[in-house]
Amino acid sequence: MDQQASQPLSPRMEEGKALVIAGVEGRYSKATVGDIPKLWELFDSCINDIKKRIGGVTYGVCHNPNHGEFDYLAGVEVPGKGDVPGNFQSVEIPAHHYAVFPHYGPVQALEQTYERIMFEWLPHSGYKVAGPDFERYSADFDARKGTGGVEVWLPVEAKD
Repeated sequence: MDQQASQPLSPRMEEGKALVIAGVEGRYSKATVGDIPKLWELFDSCINDIKKRIGGVTYGVCHNPNHGEFDYLAGVEVPGKGDVPGNFQSVEIPAHHYAVFPHYGPVQALEQTYERIMFEWLPHSGYKVAGPDFERYSADFDARKGTGGVEVWLPVEAKD
């Protein structure tokens, strides 16, 4: 059994502030999700062009789902939309209530963490997804080694 599958799914609940994330974006499906690391490589090569980034944390934002596809933005927090350089995309994330799940093990296993959240935890949680989710990578995260802290932030609200 891999490290992620052996960990209990017990999120902490947290109130998240509104965020503006600036970075590079691509459109993906279940078949192409394995290409997301290439997007991170591209982002790593140009991250220094975002002069007004806040802190050392990076974000992977999953948004705009439609017909089994979704947009994924690899980026950093900036103070506002006006601080996004012209050659970058951005996404605004409203303040929300989140279920925050730590990811254990290599970043390559992140897809399994998402599957466990959506198919094991969510159906029995009393919650429904209420907006774009994101991965939050700690400042010490090393993309080449796949080491450092990673959390999945899932916006939730009570089911009716």
